[in-house]
Amino acid sequence: QVPVVESGGGSVQTGGSLRLSCAASEDTYNANCIGWFRQAPGKQREGIANIYTGGGTTYYADSVKGRFTMALDNANNTVYLQMNSLKPDDTAMYYCAAALRYVDLPSRCAFSPTTFEYDYWGQGTQVTVSS
Repeated sequence: QVPVVESGGGSVQTGGSLRLSCAASEDTYNANCIGWFRQAPGKQREGIANIYTGGGTTYYADSVKGRFTMALDNANNTVYLQMNSLKPDDTAMYYCAAALRYVDLPSRCAFSPTTFEYDYWGQGTQVTVSS
């Protein structure tokens, strides 16, 4: 089973919404940190959000805070990223990743996903926001 798989990308107009899904294997999902990243052409990868699946600790980057929200679906080992009030600057390939290797994940997951290493990455899903 693939450790993490993203889905839900698409094209929307400014102000629209999309919900991305990150479906994980059971071992990858349980009590681990799931991070969301994005990368636009010609730009560095940006870590935008984290959530600890064992307790809901979250982190949001300033660029998405107040517009993006994560939710856990423990029955389906899935993390959702609800994206509202989308802007053209949100256009990017979006990736989810899972971090399993750390013993202090509940606290570590409260910090930017760029501050630590992830063990598994999905293939990405494209989000395009037109003006």
